[in-house]
Amino acid sequence: MKGKMKAQVFYDAENMKLEEVDIPQISDVEVLVKVKYVGICGSDVSYYFGMSPLDTANGKGPLILGHEFTGEVVEVGAVPKALGLFKPGDRVVVNPVQYCNACYACAEGNTHCCTNMSVNGVSKNGAFAEYAASLYTGLFKLPDDVSYSDGAFIEPLACAVNGMNKLEIEPGQFTVVFGPGAIGLMMVQMAKSMGAGKVLLVGTRDYRLEMGKKAGADYLINVFDKKSPYYKEDVRAAVAELTGGKLADRAICPTGSNEGFELAVEICGNCSIIVHFGLPDGDAKFCIPALKFHTMDKQIRSAWLAPGVWPQTLRMVKEGLVDVSSLVTHTVPLEDTGKAIESLKSKENNPMKVQVKIS
Repeated sequence: MKGKMKAQVFYDAENMKLEEVDIPQISDVEVLVKVKYVGICGSDVSYYFGMSPLDTANGKGPLILGHEFTGEVVEVGAVPKALGLFKPGDRVVVNPVQYCNACYACAEGNTHCCTNMSVNGVSKNGAFAEYAASLYTGLFKLPDDVSYSDGAFIEPLACAVNGMNKLEIEPGQFTVVFGPGAIGLMMVQMAKSMGAGKVLLVGTRDYRLEMGKKAGADYLINVFDKKSPYYKEDVRAAVAELTGGKLADRAICPTGSNEGFELAVEICGNCSIIVHFGLPDGDAKFCIPALKFHTMDKQIRSAWLAPGVWPQTLRMVKEGLVDVSSLVTHTVPLEDTGKAIESLKSKENNPMKVQVKIS
């Protein structure tokens, strides 16, 4: 498909321009998608402000950001066409983390560790544009009863599902989620649907904590604002009181804060599992009391990306186990993508999840 399209082209820190560029020309193993909705991820904010490098040769652009997206198939490469996998008009969601299926990591099922990985919006062009190209192996058909907007949550939710699977919640367990962002609120919902007895949500902003209450959190703690009705100076003591001294059974940290993770380890009890989920700074190091950790037989696990959980995630949204639509607080047109990213960083108008709707 030849022609021009509108796209937000990112060059370097705080330098992204709406431009008219060529529509991507697909290879035999790709599919061209007309983009419908794109979620703005925290990583997009980091790239935009130069806090994290892109996975390009120089760590900068020009590159089209955006990796949480849905759309409609408009052109199919020779290989997926011959296999009868996709056709123009199919509603799809794209897994932007695209692997080779040929290296040892892929052969072992560790596709998130692929040595030949490419990622839409990080190492190759993404979806802050009218069209985007994807390997056919990165596409999943979107159920007819799942909206394009809800479908744009599948990528971040899949990462959250991977983390929650590693948490191995058993029915009735006291579970703590650190970080009431969109990921954290999806984790609260999943914890309840997986059988957690009580869920505590820990954060620093009351409006987000209160959204977490609506999402199913039983208890709220604000660790930052002393004026908050949810403020607790000693979180471990608060958890001990809520659990009759037993402490938490499970904790997950959808925040990159080292302090948050170390606190998660501290408030967990015997034989607990703690999952580190949020991406930390490059030079961050954990400081955990070793003897107490060892004798209490705790487990620490990490959860990176979303290997093998996309079908499960699609089913969870289709069956209503996670309500993602309630998390969208702002929807903007492609033209306002930069402003939306800036407002997320400044927290203007209390954003939770911001999506870009491509008209």
